[in-house]
Amino acid sequence: MSDTLLTQLDAGVFSVTFNRPEKKNAFTHAMYEAATAALQEADRRDDVRVVLLSGAGGAFTAGNDIGDFVEHPPAGEDSAVFRYLRALSSMEKPVLAAVEGAAVGIGTTMLLHCDYVVAGEKARFSMPFVNLGLCAEGASSLLLPRMAGFALASELLMFGDPFNAETALRAGIINKAVPEAQLKEVATERARSLAARPMEALKVTKRLIRGPLREQVQETLKREGVEFIQRLHSDEAREALMSFMTRGRK
Repeated sequence: MSDTLLTQLDAGVFSVTFNRPEKKNAFTHAMYEAATAALQEADRRDDVRVVLLSGAGGAFTAGNDIGDFVEHPPAGEDSAVFRYLRALSSMEKPVLAAVEGAAVGIGTTMLLHCDYVVAGEKARFSMPFVNLGLCAEGASSLLLPRMAGFALASELLMFGDPFNAETALRAGIINKAVPEAQLKEVATERARSLAARPMEALKVTKRLIRGPLREQVQETLKREGVEFIQRLHSDEAREALMSFMTRGRK
């Protein structure tokens, strides 16, 4: 893996760490490629029992690196970001996440595909797609209304405002909020606890839970992807993204 994505296997737990702390672990095209490869490797290896996602340096991920995103925009189903989402959403083994600090955009929507999520009490989530002239991604338009209810899902996706761990818990995005000092310990304990359980029974249970929606999730990813790419070429998205980049330089 690249130095912006670290992996480690310990007691059956395959840790995948987003490692770009100077940019709050914002994803680049190369990071998506590495993360996709890591997930595929984890699902393939017999010695991997569960996957644990986390971020380095006090942040989960600030979402897409806008500069890199503008330079390498998704152009179709085979784009790096869409391949990452497909890999994550089709994982057979349990996926856990430990969320500290910022979880922006895909940093929040990827959690909808995880099987257990623990967050620090000070974690901040947001899905600011509309504010950037874009639209929902990560199958959030399908999954979030089912998890949070239509009223809260509409609020979070349409306003795009940041929200705290308490709201994320109410929306069903996370399972538990803990003090930041306990986050790593709790996430590791939960991951090891799952890793110690019968593997095939876990995989069958996940398949039974996720299976009925899997086809809809894949169809939604495709449909959102088409709309997302169209929005990227819109005047309002170009203006919003340029404004965001200009603010970032100040």
